Amino acid sequence: MSDSAFSGVGLLTQFSYLLLIFAMFPARLFWVRMGVMLSAAVAVVAGLIEYRDPVALFWQVMLLLVNIGLLARFAYRNARVRFNAEERPILDTMLAGLPAVRARHFLDQGFWLNGQAGEVLIREGDPVSHLFYLAAGEAKVTSAGKQVGFCRAGDLIGEVTVLSGDQASATVTLDSPARMWCAPARTLKLYLDAHHDVRHAVEMSFAAALRHKLRATNQAVAAAGGVRA
Repeated sequence: MSDSAFSGVGLLTQFSYLLLIFAMFPARLFWVRMGVMLSAAVAVVAGLIEYRDPVALFWQVMLLLVNIGLLARFAYRNARVRFNAEERPILDTMLAGLPAVRARHFLDQGFWLNGQAGEVLIREGDPVSHLFYLAAGEAKVTSAGKQVGFCRAGDLIGEVTVLSGDQASATVTLDSPARMWCAPARTLKLYLDAHHDVRHAVEMSFAAALRHKLRATNQAVAAAGGVRA
């Protein structure tokens, strides 16, 4: 290998390639562009220190400027996004960590609706047709006619099987008037298939919601004296 590869400029050039490789791994486009921008910036510095190839330097500068422009546009669009009071709690649960513009786009795939006590959201044995986020109100979860759990404000409903299309393992019935965000399963699946960064965030929230429900169920069983044979 040439000694120039281990010179200061050579090491900078290799570092720029390393940054470019790492930029391909993040699921979110923002971090991909950030990695490409940093890679281009290091390459430009190396090109300016040892000015040998003006054409390569020109394209490195162009790559840097394009990514700066894209990131600036992304930041501008994020700054313009607005959420109402009902939507903000969803950002901290189902959409935690997503840029505002991506969260806004996802929420627009669903709609808000009011529910009444006694309304069945999910029926045991049927495919889950909608995902629900319970913003206000309560719901009971029953299986084989027996109550096995409950849902309160801030809970997701239907997250276990909404993406798989499997049959629901329990029935969820509203216990009180409720306010909910709702998204059809087909719309949700098509959207998440096309937006992998959002899918990652949503699936993480589904897993967290399931763990929360399991803990709540275990605590309820323990408080009732455990499982009886």
